[in-house]
Formats: sequence, structure tokens, C-alpha cells
Amino acid sequence: MSPRAPLITIVEPALPPAGFERLRRRIVKLGAERRRESYQTTFWFELASTPSNVVEHAVLALLPRVSAARRARVIGVEWWLSRMRTSNVKVDFHVDRDNALFDDTGRTARPVTSSLLYVTSSVGGLLAVTTKKANPRRPACAPDTGDFELVEPRPNRFVFFDARLTHGVLDARNELPLRRLPTQGDWRIGIAINLWHRRPRRVPTFAESTHYRGLADRPRPA
Repeated sequence: MSPRAPLITIVEPALPPAGFERLRRRIVKLGAERRRESYQTTFWFELASTPSNVVEHAVLALLPRVSAARRARVIGVEWWLSRMRTSNVKVDFHVDRDNALFDDTGRTARPVTSSLLYVTSSVGGLLAVTTKKANPRRPACAPDTGDFELVEPRPNRFVFFDARLTHGVLDARNELPLRRLPTQGDWRIGIAINLWHRRPRRVPTFAESTHYRGLADRPRPA
């Protein structure tokens, strides 16, 4: 039997060092702004439009690193900042979807590809991806079997995978996040980027939002 193809593709370094460092500094400088709401603060970027912030410039640089088949017919991306302490992982195992569409209609629509650019490293916090379904009856909705493909967070590491796959984050001990751990480490920071054939419901563009103004393009000196 031939070996299974990897579930996850890893690209590193993903961005030129100077460009990545500018991006990292701007994100870190946001501090605690909407840190608790990071996963609910998402933005839509139409690829035919002009980037308005440092993340969207990075998106345009990253997309050519995604395989052509996964980029076919993609019209835009939904992006958000992924920020957590691995001592207190609050994101259960899940499959990405249009959450507003599901809430409104019960229908499920998924992006084509899920991806993540790591901004920092972390203690533990491995990304875990699997073909198995999340089990809502288990802690952290973890699948019944631990047949995971794992990726360590490293600055300027870009990963992408089929958006139909279940994924989650392990804790600071690289175990299933069953409880809050006693020692808090640094923040595990990344940029989640989902590639879509259609715009998800009620996801604003960066210009339509008032959040994260520290990421906005700065006027160039005359």
C-alpha cells in the first residue's frame, strides 16, 4: 500500500524576512485590542480589490504559495488574528464554515482551503489536523481517535490544508486541551486565512470595520 499523501502543506520561510518582521511588529503592537474576540473579528478581502492593511498585502504574497488547484476560482479570503495562550486553549476541534449562514439557515458552506501564517512560536500549541470527525461528546470536541498530522508553530511558517478537514490546537503540553494549565506562557499568534469561492455572510471588509486600525496602510511621505 502506498503511503498516504500529507494532509498539510508547509511553506517556510513564507514571506521575505523584512516584510514578515514589519507584519509581526504591527500585529504585536495591537496588544490586547479585541484579544478575547479575536476569533469573532473576521474580515473579507476580495482579491480583485486593493489591499488596505499589512495583512492583506501578506495575503497577496502568500497566495502564490498555495497550489494552483486550491486557488482555482477563489475570489477572496476571510482572515482573522488567531491569538491564544496554550495554557488556556479555548478553540475546540472543528471544521471551518460560514458561521452566519449556518446560524441563519442551518446550511453548511465551507471554504476551499484553510491556512495559517504563524507570527510567533509558542510553548506547545501544535496544530492538529485529521480526517476524523469532531465529537461534541468528547472534551474539546476531539475526534475519537488521535490520528493527527501535527505542525509546530514557528514564525514565518505558512501551512494550508483542505478546509473539509477537522483541526484544533493542542495545549502547552501538546496534549488535548482538557483544562486550564497553571502556568501561562507567551501568546501563540497567527493569521488564519480561509480561501473562498463566495463571500461568507456578514463578514465585513477591513474598511467597513473600526477594528485593528494599527494594521491599516500608512500614508507614504510626500
